[in-house]
Amino acid sequence: MNISISKSTHPSISVIIPVYNEEEAIVETLVKLRSILAELRQNYELIVVDDGSVDNTAQILEEQTGIRLLKHPANRGYGAALKTGIIHAKYDFIAITDADGTYPNERLLDLIDLGMSGRFDMVVGSRTGKNVTYSNIRKIPKFFLVGFAEWIAKQKIPDLNSGMRVFRKEIAQEFIHILPDTFSFTTTITLAMLTNNYIVHYEPINYFHRVGKSKIKPIQDTLRFFKLILRTGIYFAPIRIFVPIASLFFLGFLISLAQDIFRKDLTESTLILFVAATQLAVFSLLADMLDKRL
Repeated sequence: MNISISKSTHPSISVIIPVYNEEEAIVETLVKLRSILAELRQNYELIVVDDGSVDNTAQILEEQTGIRLLKHPANRGYGAALKTGIIHAKYDFIAITDADGTYPNERLLDLIDLGMSGRFDMVVGSRTGKNVTYSNIRKIPKFFLVGFAEWIAKQKIPDLNSGMRVFRKEIAQEFIHILPDTFSFTTTITLAMLTNNYIVHYEPINYFHRVGKSKIKPIQDTLRFFKLILRTGIYFAPIRIFVPIASLFFLGFLISLAQDIFRKDLTESTLILFVAATQLAVFSLLADMLDKRL
């Protein structure tokens, strides 16, 4: 069932909530969201994607009114649930939030107003507000991951993977073929937009302890995030990745060449280092040209 407010003069928005085993929090979240969205001037729909829940979440969602329920027969991942919601969304703007009570959903109206203002391509609820509860075990790897992402994007990123944001559907569809099925969805869409000169605004919000058990696996997900940032960097900013590596090979070539000159003997290692540096540099230029043409 879709909820709509008949004021067609305003753009419309689809609010997507990915859900997996959230029996403890989902009812409270939906009640609060319905109350908040009732204040919208825009037409809207509230899409809930059940990502193969194995607890009582599926049954609870069946009993809810005022939502559009989509289901995955098996668990496919956070990003997969969001992509399902985006593909089936009927409106031009997308808002996403979580079902676990961590995000201040009352701020969603502010993000929607900013997202629909025409000034930004994506508005991110940046977890940099006055009341932010964040696991200490995730802060250290997050610091390095964000630093690496900022180096690729060449700009500050206050919150790399916030799950509360608003963006235009057509932009998400532009990148949907590279957006992962995992928690890395938000990281990827952030880097994709920043490296393609879209305007991203970060709006400070609070962040709370989740209701229920977290599905984040600190070590495994950190490694996955790093791999994903590297892949996204290669895809959208190949020069930023390959030129420093080529420079290291070229530095090695110069050091080896100096030793060869001193010994008056040109060695194979010197030639190999030179060829490797040259090939990497040419490859990065070709990859960058290809990326710009696409």
